[in-house]
Amino acid sequence: MPRLRDLNITIGTFPTGLHNAITDVPDVLVGHTTLICDEPRVARTGVTVIVPRRGTIWRDNATAGIHSFNGCGELTGAHWIEESGMLSSPIAITCTHSVGVAQTALGKYSQAHGHTHMFALPVAAETYDGRLNDADAHHLTEEHVFQAIANAAGGPVIEGNVGGGTGMICHEFKGGIGTSSRIAENQSGRWTVGALVQANYGRRHLLRVDGVPVGRELGPEVVPLPSKPTGDGSIIIIVATDGPLIPSQCKRLAQRATVGLARVGGVGHNFSGDIFLAFSTGNHVPDYGAGLIDLKMLPHEHMDALFEATAEAVEEAILNALCAAETMTGYQGFTAHALPLDKLAEVMRQYGRKT
Repeated sequence: MPRLRDLNITIGTFPTGLHNAITDVPDVLVGHTTLICDEPRVARTGVTVIVPRRGTIWRDNATAGIHSFNGCGELTGAHWIEESGMLSSPIAITCTHSVGVAQTALGKYSQAHGHTHMFALPVAAETYDGRLNDADAHHLTEEHVFQAIANAAGGPVIEGNVGGGTGMICHEFKGGIGTSSRIAENQSGRWTVGALVQANYGRRHLLRVDGVPVGRELGPEVVPLPSKPTGDGSIIIIVATDGPLIPSQCKRLAQRATVGLARVGGVGHNFSGDIFLAFSTGNHVPDYGAGLIDLKMLPHEHMDALFEATAEAVEEAILNALCAAETMTGYQGFTAHALPLDKLAEVMRQYGRKT
């Protein structure tokens, strides 16, 4: 599917990684299961799984931190991440009514494969897809989560109407999954920062692309609004880096995802679940039974490049979700229209941006 840079629109100044995706962070994999059908009940849903350390994350934990910009949403395992500063499972992202199934499936997967010694508090997050999807049908099963894990791979990531993003709406256009990455250099070294979003938030008039008020220019007289009101929606943002960070620095990185969201037009409306998680693979923390553990950390004054890289990667990830998503009709005839890329390019040219 097309991405923002296919339109010659460039966000920020930092270079991207090879695939411009969260998978540019070494050993981070992404897999999807997508569910689309009309019988016996309408399904426009799925699950996306992020697998750090190629699956050894259960025993080889990563430092992590969480930021809740607006908390009308769910991310399981959040209290233990806040308490311990550690991520010890893959991350599943799905719809609101399936977050429990996703969390249970991750736990069963860990037990079946001998990844946990006693118990697991897996991480599963959600945004609501109940306008395009008959969410009360509870389509997602544990097998679908297992399938997404089995599908997880490095390299390019499928975006738009896929996985957990299948039924999502963003700035009153069709939304979904998007990803991007940046290479940040500082006095300590050269580091990769990647972001993946499930974008399901926002009002049309607030949408901006590289500062251009695209949402106002492409109002309902140009592109119809969804056929029913969409409400405030939500966004889940996952940030990964190979920079060696301690938990408090991961939390600081997660907070900077807010900057990228704000640049596109997210303001954290009352019923929006805007929850962000950042993890670092730059330290290795055994899950259980280790002795004294040595950790590395970037000096705090070296964090600025990673902060900027996070803001840029999140901003572009959201826009990639919008570019890749296609018009979709689903539950009870509800339709969400795609962002028209030809009109987007035209608006950018009108505002002096080369495309």
